[in-house]
Amino acid sequence: MSDTVVALIGEIAVTPTTVRTPAGEIPLAQSSWQVSDYWQTEQKTPTWAIVAAILGFCVLTVFSLFFLLVKQTVYRGTVQVTVTNGPRQYVARIPVTAEAQVLQIHQQVNYVRSLAAL
Repeated sequence: MSDTVVALIGEIAVTPTTVRTPAGEIPLAQSSWQVSDYWQTEQKTPTWAIVAAILGFCVLTVFSLFFLLVKQTVYRGTVQVTVTNGPRQYVARIPVTAEAQVLQIHQQVNYVRSLAAL
């Protein structure tokens, strides 16, 4: 049953004995895993606020412009996962749009680290 995928991190599939990447297979035993977060937050005016400001401009000219002050936080970026075993190395860049996705990737990598140490 060594072909059973126990973790899937981006395009990296991990079985109990092997790490499968698009560039080839890497042995799981004694592999080293690193995670780097490259994500940022951005303030953005939501679409509904822009529409409300335009439609309200005909009715309440000055007050409708207050809708443009509404902001929403948008998360963007990538999480970089690097697996290394001897001379073999693979880097996966996984796009993220929420903090929960980042936490899930960290948990998966920690699980795979525990398997690699066995």
